[in-house]
Amino acid sequence: MIKNISGNEAVAIAAVNAGAAVITGYPGTPSSETVGSLWGKNIEGVHVEWSTNEKVALEIAAAASWANKRALCTMKMSGLNVAYDSLVSIAYSGCTGALVVYVCDDPGVSAGMPEQDIRGFAKMTDMPVIDVASVDESYWLTKYAFELSERIQSPVILRSVTSVALSHSTVDIPDMMPPAQAEPHVYKDIEKFTKAGAKICMDQHKRLIESLEIARQYMREDVINQLCIAKDTSLGIIVSGVCASYLDEGMELARKHADFHAVSSLVVRSTVPLPTDEIREMIENCDTIVVVEENEPYVEHGVMLEAFKLGKKIRVIGKEDGTLSRIGNFDAMSIAVAVLTALDCEIPSEFTERLGAESLCTKRPIGVCAGCPHRGVFMSINEALRRMGIKKDEAIVTGDIGCTILGMSPPFNTLWTEVSMGASSPMAQGFIHAGIKTPVISTIGDSTFLHGGIPGVINAVQNNVDMLTIIMDNGWTCMTGMQVNAGTSKEYQAKEFHNRVDIAKIVPALGVEHFAVHDPYDLEGMTALIGDMLKLSGVKVILARRECAIQAARRKVKYGIMSVDQDKCTKCKLCIMKTGCPGLVYDGSNVHIDKKLCNGCGICKSLCKFNALVKEEI
Repeated sequence: MIKNISGNEAVAIAAVNAGAAVITGYPGTPSSETVGSLWGKNIEGVHVEWSTNEKVALEIAAAASWANKRALCTMKMSGLNVAYDSLVSIAYSGCTGALVVYVCDDPGVSAGMPEQDIRGFAKMTDMPVIDVASVDESYWLTKYAFELSERIQSPVILRSVTSVALSHSTVDIPDMMPPAQAEPHVYKDIEKFTKAGAKICMDQHKRLIESLEIARQYMREDVINQLCIAKDTSLGIIVSGVCASYLDEGMELARKHADFHAVSSLVVRSTVPLPTDEIREMIENCDTIVVVEENEPYVEHGVMLEAFKLGKKIRVIGKEDGTLSRIGNFDAMSIAVAVLTALDCEIPSEFTERLGAESLCTKRPIGVCAGCPHRGVFMSINEALRRMGIKKDEAIVTGDIGCTILGMSPPFNTLWTEVSMGASSPMAQGFIHAGIKTPVISTIGDSTFLHGGIPGVINAVQNNVDMLTIIMDNGWTCMTGMQVNAGTSKEYQAKEFHNRVDIAKIVPALGVEHFAVHDPYDLEGMTALIGDMLKLSGVKVILARRECAIQAARRKVKYGIMSVDQDKCTKCKLCIMKTGCPGLVYDGSNVHIDKKLCNGCGICKSLCKFNALVKEEI
């Protein structure tokens, strides 16, 4: 059936149609829509969940595959860092059903965090990686990944990138129809499923390496890598991943500036293990080979190694000679530039001006939404420090992943660290142990706290660190698209038996002596609470609790009706400059409230010295 879907949705449909009984993941752009598109659909025979973090998600999926079921686990590239500890051991043990780990890389950093290339993890783990180039490939290669995993009895990584995972395309694929599930079967085998001893581990490693070679043979037999050897040419081009989608357009661009005809080509879909037989055929037939792949030059290095083994000296155009960059994402022009370089042609100026995604990036502040409760927290932190006579640059406020990091932006300029999920509290402790005397505050969101923030607070309690942690609880995993988490209200969970985990009960149980829950819309109350907490010694935690403004707005929730008394307004614009709220608008003459954006939170009202901002309670 013809459908207009994203790459992520194609993976989800393919997983269900391939017979996946368990589908898990943790929200992380650009992979979120995979589980998101299935969430709450109650597909018969298929368990779908947002897990607490990526490691937990992988372990659940792996156990299902050990019970002779097919399972899919999804995450973004940074999530693989969290899951990797378990992934290595799981890969050593293999699977009896099928396990596909769907990971999205982010060349060009559209979704934040590093330009990490997860193929490096796969090489360290001797795991097959299948690279998708389009929405259509996202469907059929997902199904193939399940088949391959089952055949080699090892997990397979399915790799996509932002420009494929989030792009939409009209494709002809079947409707989502899960096949009937067989009964689970488990067999206990200590030598397969434990790591109890050197011999067990080395035997498992041997099996894993052998399975990778078996995967290479299967993929060659199944012709998933597309090789085309052209006669009467010494030029070849190898593309992998999304770059394969740009091949034809890139060659057309190059032909506008150079006179050439046939070119040998290889589209690599199995980047680990590399299709060495096909690469060798390219080397035997070409004197110059162009390699175009985003991020790291793994395929390029493979070409060089195979050429060395064959004893043939060839010219390789790619990243190592400086033609292409390891930074940013590619397009058709990248292929054209590489081909023209291989032909020793002059590169048009319009190409060189645009080459490199980093040159196209513009610095722009990203702020919180109108009515966001985090606004009250940032403003309260700044005001509390001011009242204590502490300059903003003298205090240290650590940030964490998610919407909480938006406190780094104007007009708050409060935070200045962002490392990984849950790192804000340990980072704050490090500053304190380094001898910082001014107040140190860590901030973290609710989903991030449940994901990886609890151990940091436990560590602070154990070591009695004099610090304040503010957990900004808006009830959802918002930065990645408002997915549910363990702390989301029970009424919004997908199934009746799902329960809400209350952070307000967790924190005291960790041994935190000074704990308070407060509404961040109450600017004066929050400011006073932060000031009082900073005067106490030991570990302090504030749970700033108010639902995400966007999610509340979807249910038509408004907390009041704001207006501007133009007779009292002096046009000082302090409300705009202090809050940065997009619901406040200055048209050049007057300050107005954008009724479509404003949810009546009233934070701005508390700033106006002239009582020009009026809140009408609903």
